[in-house]
Amino acid sequence: MAERPVALVTGAARGIGAACARALAAEGFRVAVHYGTSAEAAEKLAGELPDAFAIGADLADPAAIDALVAALGERAGHVDVLVNNAGVVRNAPTPVMKLEDYDAVAALSRGTWYLTKLVLRRFMMKQKAGRIIQISSVVGHVGNRGQSPYTMAKAGLDALTKSLAVELAGRHILVNSVAPGFIETDMTAALPEAARAAILGRVPLGRMGRPEEVAEVVAFLATRASYVHGTVVHVNGGLYGG
Repeated sequence: MAERPVALVTGAARGIGAACARALAAEGFRVAVHYGTSAEAAEKLAGELPDAFAIGADLADPAAIDALVAALGERAGHVDVLVNNAGVVRNAPTPVMKLEDYDAVAALSRGTWYLTKLVLRRFMMKQKAGRIIQISSVVGHVGNRGQSPYTMAKAGLDALTKSLAVELAGRHILVNSVAPGFIETDMTAALPEAARAAILGRVPLGRMGRPEEVAEVVAFLATRASYVHGTVVHVNGGLYGG
């Protein structure tokens, strides 16, 4: 029997990350369900997926990322798909936002870059194959009030995709971004009703998306999209066309 391909999904304990983990498991991947603090939710999800396992690391800490990649080598031996989904939000108008809030978002961005670097060096470059999928956001293209560090981080993910695509094209490693719009997650569920109504008024399809609708695109890029490279796929109900 052929060895299962392995997918690492960061921030996979809930929301879009969990949906991506389920979609990739359905495609035959052994999924490493990464979590930062939600160990119980990650373990529960891993227990529902065939041959999956939960793995924790603080992606703001380079030493924790070193340990994460070493553990992946021991437990899985290879990584075929990396889904960079983990993110952190700090909301406030720019004039009053604290520097430590910006730093929290920036540290996660740095960690995403560092994790990608290590996965490339430890696994994908040696395999001469792999797929990297960034989960960015529509706000990285259109902006959003009170989220300047977050919008910078998400725009940066798309820029990273384009740079990596140029670097890695000759090594059979495909790199793309998926930019969700407003998706039904814990974050959007907590919005006041007036804010939700205002959001829906901007979406031509008239509803928020589901995490599974983002995950469908991720699974396509991870498996069948052999000539899609260096691009940003928008999943936003018509809110923004790229």
